[in-house]
Amino acid sequence: MKKILCALAAVAVLASCGEKKHCDGCCGVELIKAENFQQEVDGKQVDLYTLCNGDLTMQVTNFGGRVVSLWAPDRDGKKADIVLGYETLDRYVNNTGERFLGAPVGRVANRIGYGKFTLEGKEYNTPLNNNGHTLHGGLKGIDMLVWDVVEVKPESITLHLVVPDGLDGFPGNLDITMKYALTAENEFVVTYSAKTDAPTVCNLSHHSFFNLKGEAGGTILDHVLTLKADRITPTDAALIPTGEILPVEGTPFDFRQPTAIGDRIEAQNEQLINGKGYDMNWVLEREDNGQVETVATLYDPTSGRCMDVATDQVAIQFYSGNFFDGTYNGKYGKPLAFRESVALETQKYPDAPNHDNFPSVVLNPGEEYTQTCIYKFYTK
Repeated sequence: MKKILCALAAVAVLASCGEKKHCDGCCGVELIKAENFQQEVDGKQVDLYTLCNGDLTMQVTNFGGRVVSLWAPDRDGKKADIVLGYETLDRYVNNTGERFLGAPVGRVANRIGYGKFTLEGKEYNTPLNNNGHTLHGGLKGIDMLVWDVVEVKPESITLHLVVPDGLDGFPGNLDITMKYALTAENEFVVTYSAKTDAPTVCNLSHHSFFNLKGEAGGTILDHVLTLKADRITPTDAALIPTGEILPVEGTPFDFRQPTAIGDRIEAQNEQLINGKGYDMNWVLEREDNGQVETVATLYDPTSGRCMDVATDQVAIQFYSGNFFDGTYNGKYGKPLAFRESVALETQKYPDAPNHDNFPSVVLNPGEEYTQTCIYKFYTK
């Protein structure tokens, strides 16, 4: 019944708003105002869209294809916005604070060491936007471009982007279609497909920062994490993979059993010291490569909220919000503080173009890159 009422309300709003397709106020939460995002960027119209289904409400802007808010109930049915974000378009465009809040990242997610890789015998150079290395696609990346809105339904939005050949040093025109959908089972489903007209590299991911207590709701060190992963790709002091693949057995990186994030985060471990906490790629134990399966669970004992992460990818980056310092605020005026958010980014391995022993991220003409990531919410 809730889904039907929400959908009917959305249809009424669509009828009154023409092509805007907003669902403002239909799902019983206080939404960010759409007019805060309605302007042109790089000659293209930007807007804010509201999706509802099940117990979830989500707002998305086509600037960078970003999730701006995501409301989910706690064990008592009280809803909170559980992702970090900003209240105006200007803060995203001008990169006020953390750049990647709620965004898809690529065309190569995570890091490329020293901003260099070789493809078919040619060396390519990409922007050094993170300690002498390339992070999440470079200076522009898919998070700083305006996506075309293909279709909006009450429960989903489909976006399209062509990343031009040569942008941030990457070869080939990369044609990406991305869909965000909310299901009646309280899932947030992210799907990607991409094609290229020249050999290139492609490794996309989604970069929402979660706090299951609510944005700026306090520490995530008491969040309990389970990762279906028996190995990691260790990194050097600059967080670039060394090329090794090491077991988690007997280390602070073993989350195969439910473990509070804070239990071992201060261990005297070189990886944890370099990253100021967890910021690493875990190699997933998969039952069937290529199929979507649940690989992680995050649980907040305070609210009772749980989030499962399912994917068809081979790895996941777990980041414990170590570089937030409270010097800037989130969308509700509260500081975004140290270790008050978690990112769980499904992906292939970081710096893969520079390691022959890592799964390839090369995409050739005639091939299709696909990825599915599902965040499922429930309480206990």
